[in-house]
Amino acid sequence: MRLKPLDQDLQVYRPPFKRSFYFFALLSNSGKVEVNYGDQTVHNPDSYLVFHSPNLVYSFAHNNALKGYIIYFTQECFSFFKPDFHQQFSLFDPLHTNLFKFDHAVFDHLAPHFEAVFTSYERSAREQHIEAKIKLLGLLYYLEDFALENKKDIPRATAQQVLLRKFIQLIDNHYIHKRTVQEYADLLSVTANHLSRSVKYVSGKNALTFIAERLAGEARSLIQYTDFSVAEIAYQLNFSDPTNFGKFFKKQVGVSASEFRKRRRN
Repeated sequence: MRLKPLDQDLQVYRPPFKRSFYFFALLSNSGKVEVNYGDQTVHNPDSYLVFHSPNLVYSFAHNNALKGYIIYFTQECFSFFKPDFHQQFSLFDPLHTNLFKFDHAVFDHLAPHFEAVFTSYERSAREQHIEAKIKLLGLLYYLEDFALENKKDIPRATAQQVLLRKFIQLIDNHYIHKRTVQEYADLLSVTANHLSRSVKYVSGKNALTFIAERLAGEARSLIQYTDFSVAEIAYQLNFSDPTNFGKFFKKQVGVSASEFRKRRRN
C-alpha cells in the first residue's frame, strides 16, 4: 500500500502485535512517530526502511504524517523462482527487526524503486503478478546492497546463523507435530548435537527453547483470542491430553491456561 499524509490530525496507535508474513516499508515522516521493535525504540526519524520477519513483535504510533510504501508478502510469493529466498537476505532476520534511519534525500532516492514495483503490480494480471514479483525480488536485492553499504556493521550471515534461520523457519512450519531437536536435525541433514551447539552459540538459548516458545506463543494466542475450551486447544496443538497441555502451559507462562484467559479478558 502507498501511504499519504492526511489533513486531519488523527493519532494512530498499534499495540504490540505479530504478523504471520513478511513486511518491509520505506517511510518518510513529517510529524511524530514512535516505532518499537524488540528492545529498541525510535522516535521521529526523518525517513526510514524497516524489515520485519514473521512472528516478531512490533508496534508503532504516529499522527498520520507518514508517506511512503508498505509491502507485505509470504515466502510462497517467490516459490516460482527463489524458494529459499529467506536465506538470501540478511535484512529479514527471524530474530530481529532491522530498521535504517536516514534523511529525506535518501527517501527520494529510494522511492522510484518502490514505485516501479507498485506500478507493475497495478497493471499486471491479478492472478499471477509475475512481472511485479520479479521487480519485487530485484528491489530486495537492491535494498540488501543499499543497507549493507549504509550500515557496515551488519555482517553477512555465518553458517551457524543460516542454520538457526532455517531451524526457526522449520519450527514455524512443523511445531504442531515435531517437538524434538532430532526431528529438526533430520530435516536439516545435520546431527542433533551440531544443531544444538550452533543454536546455543548464535542465540544463547537451547534449541528446545525455540520449539517450546513457539508452541507456547500459539497457545497464548488461542487462549486469549478464541473461545475454544482448554481441552480443544490442547488437542488442536497435538497434546495427548489436556493435563499434559496444562502442565506445559503453566511451566512456560507461569500461570494456568484458565487463569491466563481470565487475566487477559479482564
